Amino acid sequence: MTDTRRRVKVYTLNEDRQWDDRGTGHVSSGYVERLKGMSLLVRAESDGSLLLESKINPNTAYQKQQDTLIVWSEAENYDLALSFQEKAGCDEIWEKICQVQGKDPSVDITQELVDESEEERFDDMSSPGLELPPCELGRLEELAELVASSLPSPLRREKLALAVENEGYIRKLLELFRQCEDLENADGLHHLYEIVKGIFLLNRTALFEVMFSEECIMDVIGCLEHDPVLGAAPRRHRDFLTKTARFKEVIPIGDPELRAKIHQTYRVQYIQDMVLPTPSVFEENMLSTLHSFIFFNKVEIVGMLQDDEKFLTDLFAQLTDEATDDDKRYELVNFLKEFCAFSQTLQPQNREAFFKTLSNMGILPALEVVLGMDDVQVRGAATDIFSYLVEYNPSMVREFVMQESQQNDDDILLINLIIEHMICDTDPELGGAVQLMGLLRTLVDPENMLATANKTEKTEFLSFFYKHCMHILSAPLLANTTDDKLSKDDIIFDLAMAHCKCVSALRFMRRIIGLKDEFYNRYIIRNFLFEPVVKAFLNNGARYNLMNSAIIEMFEYVRVEDVKSLTAHIVENYWKALEDVNYVQTFKGLKLRYEQQRERQDNPKLDSMRSILRNHRFRRDARTLDDDEEMWFNADEDELEDGEAVVPPSDNKTTKSSAVKDSDEKEVLGKSSSLSGRQSPSFKLSFSGSTTKTSLSSPPPSASLHPGSPGSPGSPGSGAKGSPPTAVTTKVGSCT
Repeated sequence: MTDTRRRVKVYTLNEDRQWDDRGTGHVSSGYVERLKGMSLLVRAESDGSLLLESKINPNTAYQKQQDTLIVWSEAENYDLALSFQEKAGCDEIWEKICQVQGKDPSVDITQELVDESEEERFDDMSSPGLELPPCELGRLEELAELVASSLPSPLRREKLALAVENEGYIRKLLELFRQCEDLENADGLHHLYEIVKGIFLLNRTALFEVMFSEECIMDVIGCLEHDPVLGAAPRRHRDFLTKTARFKEVIPIGDPELRAKIHQTYRVQYIQDMVLPTPSVFEENMLSTLHSFIFFNKVEIVGMLQDDEKFLTDLFAQLTDEATDDDKRYELVNFLKEFCAFSQTLQPQNREAFFKTLSNMGILPALEVVLGMDDVQVRGAATDIFSYLVEYNPSMVREFVMQESQQNDDDILLINLIIEHMICDTDPELGGAVQLMGLLRTLVDPENMLATANKTEKTEFLSFFYKHCMHILSAPLLANTTDDKLSKDDIIFDLAMAHCKCVSALRFMRRIIGLKDEFYNRYIIRNFLFEPVVKAFLNNGARYNLMNSAIIEMFEYVRVEDVKSLTAHIVENYWKALEDVNYVQTFKGLKLRYEQQRERQDNPKLDSMRSILRNHRFRRDARTLDDDEEMWFNADEDELEDGEAVVPPSDNKTTKSSAVKDSDEKEVLGKSSSLSGRQSPSFKLSFSGSTTKTSLSSPPPSASLHPGSPGSPGSPGSGAKGSPPTAVTTKVGSCT
């Protein structure tokens, strides 16, 4: 099958500045030996002939337009365009171009476009390499002007970078810098500032490697201290780095290469953040290589530390040693925090290996020790480290705390330490408490819990949490209610609010049931939580109020959704208390559901036959309606049982017992009785013709529908079988 993502039209710009169609084909990218580089290839759709073969030049400005168009100019003022059939194909080729040029695919242009005349562009391409003036004090102004004039043009920037690299110009410039400082040559220092800043904007890794070497980096920073805008008051960045910012080895680093890499990364980061002036939008795109240099340095540092097992062993040993003084421990925790922050630069698979290494070295037991200390600063840094672990791999933390509970008391569990610190936060702004609350919420969130064939993390962890942690989390709430003595005013107020509290409790339980989670259903059954609901329903008596409707709606939901475990629990434990409630058919419907379940359990062949029939029905062509389906749509709703499979008439022999059961149910649901002299509500539903649309008719003006009455549509009764087939009718008794 042809890949439409790669289908393109090739266009060239003619002398009249109009686009000519060169043909339709399929584009690909690959290395072409003849061109010595990655190239774009387009082969004709008709005969496979080559329509385009274009090398991806590192300095060519490619531009993406309108999501499906890539435009660029080849040498000699030859403009090309690829128009893609699909956006996905355009994005794929654009990413390949950006990869070759070392650019971010999120940009729409890979190089800054400049307003050059055609002659200038031709001259740039055909002229030899750029020749730099001799590196002398008297030629600094000339060199500064040359650098400034080259920056707007990608081609000139490339030639300037090659000249600076090939002639070893950077070290010569830094030698001049030292001379200018000794002579206090302000003009020369200002020119050197512009030159060195321009070299940064050349965006070339080879130049950065020279500038950031141990022997050059401090002089580079010195050049950037003399901004002409500051006049005779240069910044003292070198003084800060050598005198104030002292490097501390909290754990001795035996690898000199690692130590040098850490020094270099800190200084380069300082240059980016503090020394270089705030770049313009134009300059920001020209500093991407500097960002990449720092990024890959951090990746290398994390990898080297991760592989140094002795270093990590010493780190965690000192962190948990009671003999370690507070200042030392604070430095250790801060180092570990920065170590984890560096890991955010890693690719997902490398980051997973990083956290696995820390886990194997015992980072969670170490954090547990640190979080139990009194030093607020140490605990704050430990909380930040804990947040990295929770955000990246909450399952690892859950597994640790569950294993820990088998050996330790509840009070010293890691997760309970987190809860206690959240509760006891002394910050008026509650900054720490909010952070800990977010971590705790992540840990107990069922949405990010794993479920495998061998174990269900959600069931195991939530069971652990409610057993070992919930009493600590709820302790502050219970402490404010256990010892209070009610006054008369409180009693009156509570009587007024009791009704609302009951409804709120019902709303909460209804929400839990609505989750359809068997974990919660088992908890409800095990603790007989329906018992107070049934008692409240019976105590409410014949009153038509909000509580009555809320309770009936909850039972109706269990019936309609056929929650089998709850249905069985309700009928087996509370049917005798509810069997006399006749003004709604909800409870009789629950009993019928229960009996149907028992029947299926006793006669599994019947249930399997229904399943076979259902599967047979679903295998039919969805685009056609057979005679059986037409008859189903034309059937009266009263002849259909809610929740049962619809069986074609041709299979009547198989379903005689089911039909008998259906008629029994209609007989039960068709009965109505009054409670306290009230007329029981009725609810009628039918389909018109062969369509599935229903119409709702308004009740007669004399009828009044009270909110929450048992006859509301949320709790339907039964309707007469001969009702008109065109409307839904709701009839309720009046309430006084």
